[in-house]
Amino acid sequence: MTAVLPVEWVDVDVRADFGEFVRMSLPTLLRYGHALTGNPHDAADLVQTVLEKLGARWAAVLRKGVEPLAYARRSMANAHVSRWRRHRRERLVAEFPDAIGESGIDRLEHEPLWQALRDLPPRQRAVVVLRFYEGLSELEIAATLGISPGTVKSQNSRAMATLRKKLGEG
Repeated sequence: MTAVLPVEWVDVDVRADFGEFVRMSLPTLLRYGHALTGNPHDAADLVQTVLEKLGARWAAVLRKGVEPLAYARRSMANAHVSRWRRHRRERLVAEFPDAIGESGIDRLEHEPLWQALRDLPPRQRAVVVLRFYEGLSELEIAATLGISPGTVKSQNSRAMATLRKKLGEG
């Protein structure tokens, strides 16, 4: 059984390391979250939720020697899939969307590829985003999502077939 230390006893360097990790990784995590969820607002919520949990476990993650960015990506994918499963029938649409960027509109909203990507099941979308947007290999994706390389290949194959069909290329 591990003892829970009061916050003031936690090593200041550990908290500083987490702050630095957040500063360095936040843009990457927000882009990844946007690609996973389909919109910047849900992406920000997803990133915040995962960073809260990661911050609470930061010292343990470092002790285990886990790569923090991969851990955060895997946590985001898992949280997104879990949320999607809970709310898959529910489609909420904001009446008045907040401004996105300086122009107030999401420039990708009406792009056919973006719409087709948004319609993929969460795990397929995660595989496609990690492969083609983040540039990870099949082995890195498998490690990030906690699935086998064969599952990565099959999810990618299904996703690409769906995207080709929706975009009229196959």
